[in-house]
Amino acid sequence: MKKSWKINKYLLIIFLLICQISWSQSVFGKWKTVDDRNGITKAIVEVYEENGLLQAKVLKVVEEGKENALCIKCKGELKNKPINGMKIMDDFKKNSKGEYKGSRLFDPEQAMTFRGKVWLDPDDVNKLKVRGYLAFLYRTQTWHRVTEE
Repeated sequence: MKKSWKINKYLLIIFLLICQISWSQSVFGKWKTVDDRNGITKAIVEVYEENGLLQAKVLKVVEEGKENALCIKCKGELKNKPINGMKIMDDFKKNSKGEYKGSRLFDPEQAMTFRGKVWLDPDDVNKLKVRGYLAFLYRTQTWHRVTEE
């Protein structure tokens, strides 16, 4: 009986450590954005929490030749503003499925705003699924967690 308890105790500790590691992963952090059409890495985006809601901004455009890109297609106050530092997600709320949904997912390259949904890939917590909706149509990109700078 004692030996069985020791083995079960060790299995329990291992299980709890694995759970802690998987639970500690979240959508928040730095992500490499990858264009779903051509596979080009576009930018490093920081996804962060503010007032209990998900926000995101472009930290750095990394696509070759576009490092200092301006939002030339934008209108109003964003017209000709640097994409570096631009906020691209506002006030996404977490739902019961662990997804974040919001009405402002901004694509500065197209100067278009979409409804959006963000969630961790259930098979790989180092991949973030980012989906933009326009009416009943949608596109999904997979972003990759930045582990080093």
